[in-house]
Parts: sequence; C-alpha cells; structure tokens
Amino acid sequence: MINEIINLEKVGELLELADYSALSKIEVLSGGWANSNYLVTCDDERKVVLKIWRERSPDAVQKMNSSIEWIAKHGVSTPTPLKLKNNEYMIVVDGFAWILIPFINAPWISQDTASLKSLGIAIAGLHAVPNAGHFGTYYTMGVDIWPELFERAESENKWSPFLRMLEEELIKKDKNIPINLPKGVIHGDLFQDNILGHPGEVLAIIDFEDICYNILAIDLVVAFIGCCWIDEKPVKELWISLLSGYESVRPLSSEERAALPELYRYASLSVAAWRYRKFILDEEDSEHADRYLLMMKRLEEPVGFLTEYQ
Repeated sequence: MINEIINLEKVGELLELADYSALSKIEVLSGGWANSNYLVTCDDERKVVLKIWRERSPDAVQKMNSSIEWIAKHGVSTPTPLKLKNNEYMIVVDGFAWILIPFINAPWISQDTASLKSLGIAIAGLHAVPNAGHFGTYYTMGVDIWPELFERAESENKWSPFLRMLEEELIKKDKNIPINLPKGVIHGDLFQDNILGHPGEVLAIIDFEDICYNILAIDLVVAFIGCCWIDEKPVKELWISLLSGYESVRPLSSEERAALPELYRYASLSVAAWRYRKFILDEEDSEHADRYLLMMKRLEEPVGFLTEYQ
C-alpha cells in the first residue's frame, strides 16, 4: 500500500461526478502493493472504493476499464468502474488516474475446500471469455518483466546471484514450457486478497491489473500459489478442490496437466522477480526486501500432486 496525502477536494469532486453524496469518511483498504485503495463512506452511508493508479498511466487505465467491462458483460463477477456524469470513468489528479468502484462487503476468500472449488469454477468462467482485441499478450506478473530487470541490473550495476539465476532460467523457458498450450484471457494475479467471498462461495474477483491473453493454466498455478498454502506449506486438498471446480467446467488437456509443475515453477520465480523489483530495485532499504526469498523457499517444497488425476 502506498502512503500518501489524499486531496479531499478531489475526492469530493469525483463523488459528485458519480452522483454520490458528500464525503463523510475515508480509510485505507488493506491488500495490494502497487496502487492505493480507499473505502469512502458518504453522508448518506453509501460506500464506494476509491482506487488511485500509481503504476499505470491514465491511458493504460482507460484500456483496462474497457477490458473489465468486457469480461463483466461475459459473466465474470467483478465490480466495474462507475461511469461519471461526464461520460468518463476516471479523473486524473497529478498525473494519476482516480476511479470509483462499487464496494463489495465481503472478506477475502476462505481457505477451505468448498471455497477453492468455487474459485476453480469462477476461473473457468473467466477463461471462457472471448478475446475481441481487448487484451494484449504482455504479462506484467510473468516472465515478460524479466528482461527489464536484466537491463536495469546492467545500467545500474545491480546484478545479483538471483538475477543471474533468472537470466539462466529465461534461456531454458521455451524448452521447459510447450509453446502450444491453450491460451485465453487470464487474471494473472489470483492471490487471496484479489478474491472476495463467503465460506464456500466466491462473490467477486477484483484487481484485474495484469489481465492479458496468455496460457490459461497460468491462472491455476498462480491461484495455487496465492490460495492453497497455509503456514508456508502447500495443501494438497485445496489444490484438488480448485482443480476439480475448474475441470467441472473446462477439463485440462494431458499436455496442460503435464506442464503444471514447470508453469508453477516459473510462476513462483515470477512472483519472486516482481517482489525483487518492487522491494529491492525500486525501494531503498525496504522492510520487505527479503519477501522474494519466501517464494524461493517455497520451491523447495514437493508439489508432485499437481499432476495427479483424481
């Protein structure tokens, strides 16, 4: 979460444009490392979420809003940005896009088998959304960002054993992951704090910042990383429930299933790379500087059950 002083006058202006009453209270919402999210309570007790996009340009946010509208029209349960009186979906303050999103009064997804099965069904629904030119192929949480890290390491003289390891892994990627795996619309960041629901039921998937057209099974292994570990140990039963829910709608091919361990490995390395960039390259002396090592530690845990048939 980004700490910042909020321009309350601009908050009021945005609320007025969305036809909401005056601001009564504003508080930080937990979850997320890149952008700022606030719960706004109005004089009439209505609530709405203010999102300030710190790491996306207004043009990129505009395109993302269009993508979110598209997937919502095709049955994906996600809150769409509110349309303003001026027919826009955002205002720009100090170069950053501000949007309002309906508030869903629900906690993050529970880590129980029924909830993970519901999540699997929801992911399969997302994967059924057609791509009509709304989605690019660049995956901002995947290996696509690795070359940027190498360029920075070279130009800023910040090479490290971790980045050298990633460099070697990138060379082997095409050999390790088949190029013909089914592709479609993916969320790309299915961690627990991006999924809202009650025990046994997913209500909404949020934060489609990394939405793109890519290998479908990536969403499954990222959801495994983000939702199926407890006390830093993988929970086989949660994975089985996630996969069974997914396959009740869209069964995996034998090629996809065989590729799951490598997809999981590269996804784990990509999460580590994202954290390395955020908390080491971008921030000096961050208290989270060692968070990338958590993902490296996880790779030592056996996950052979990923390819098991149930």
